[in-house]
Amino acid sequence: MKDKLYKILPNFFQGILISIFNYMAYKERYGYTYRTYRKQFLENHNLSLEELKTIQKKRFGDFLESAIAKSSFYSKYPKVTLNEILSLPIVSKEDLRKEIKNVYTLSKNEGIISKTGGTTGKSLVVLFSKDNMQERFAMLDDFRSRFGYKLGKKTAWFSGKDLITQKDIRKNRFWKYDLFYKVRYYSTFHVKENYLKYYVEDLISFKPEYLVGFPSTILEIAKCGLKNNYDFPENTIKAVFPTAESISEEMRENICRFFKTKMYDQYASSEGAPFIFECERGSLHLELQSGVFEVLDENDLPVNSGRLVVTSFTTSGTPLIRYDIGDSIILEDEGKECGCNNKNPLVKEILGRIDDYVYSPENGKINLGNISNTLKDTYGIIKFQVLQNNLNEIKIFVQKDDEIFNTKIEEIFLKNWVARVGSKMKINIEYVTDIPSEKSGKYRMVKNNVKHLI
Repeated sequence: MKDKLYKILPNFFQGILISIFNYMAYKERYGYTYRTYRKQFLENHNLSLEELKTIQKKRFGDFLESAIAKSSFYSKYPKVTLNEILSLPIVSKEDLRKEIKNVYTLSKNEGIISKTGGTTGKSLVVLFSKDNMQERFAMLDDFRSRFGYKLGKKTAWFSGKDLITQKDIRKNRFWKYDLFYKVRYYSTFHVKENYLKYYVEDLISFKPEYLVGFPSTILEIAKCGLKNNYDFPENTIKAVFPTAESISEEMRENICRFFKTKMYDQYASSEGAPFIFECERGSLHLELQSGVFEVLDENDLPVNSGRLVVTSFTTSGTPLIRYDIGDSIILEDEGKECGCNNKNPLVKEILGRIDDYVYSPENGKINLGNISNTLKDTYGIIKFQVLQNNLNEIKIFVQKDDEIFNTKIEEIFLKNWVARVGSKMKINIEYVTDIPSEKSGKYRMVKNNVKHLI
């Protein structure tokens, strides 16, 4: 009902509705607990590595004990110390999906629901406690505040919000504005050659202090600006904060060159993975206060470069203990220091696919962040893979849970796809019993075989 109402409202009143919705959401995120955590993280800025490790050990013990007491999935786990973590089993995404009801420590009425697909294509409904949510936002805002950001600063946001109407498209208006918090939400569903100049020109006019969101979308805008010799005003944007996708040097170079600013990366996940933050010197740091990071080889032994297995202290509603998140990282040598005040261990590189997308002649490039969001409000899709061999057609292989999945969910899934690729593209769904990984062992959500035609 609210979506239908939104679509028929004039543009100004749509902005009012967005502002009201954000106000309600922020009440859950920015309460007394949030302020307490902000103060705590500020006080901990100059802690030594040993002090950070002491906090991590204490939090691990408390977190494990709470999960054993409150979650039937973890109830038989032994109470071990952080030094004994290798004795605990590793939980895969499929383990979590199948056992999710047993993993929960609270009901959906008590928790904050996060519906996530992630770039591996597996659907999950994760529950956060209000305390979890406020701590996560406090930690994220503590990171961004080091570069001057706070809620209410003029911000351009690029995420998977489906806010644009056909009337907006006819007017070449691909954004909506939150009047209360000074956030302009730019559509990431219409990043197309014919439309990009409108994004560039509006950003120049809007003059945001910060850019936040999918870096692949921000890159397309920056490349359009550079190609067409637009001159973005100097000393306008203080920082770019990419989300949801890995970034490449090409991304960083083009975005920073056009917008005349610096980019500061961060890693987390919708399931609630612990954080990795980039400092002012350009180094990536594990945030030990947020969880435990294990980098393991194919035999589940610790290495410097391998797959990432996490334990996250901010997931008490859906505890993640030794969770194989499906990403890989490379750690820096243990003795290397950054030189900044952050004494957390260093990460050399966060690995992940950055060049997979679906191309829509109607809407342009659909990035991995938007593709994974096609799972929103669906249940019973174990995972999916998109194959594009033609510009005007995609095939989606879907592995489903027959006990949960139904025709209604299929309709929602298709509707989510149409919102992203447009109504002119042919969408074929093929149900399969398995979607195999690549020879490298990595799973690919998207196989785009038409890049040479774009």
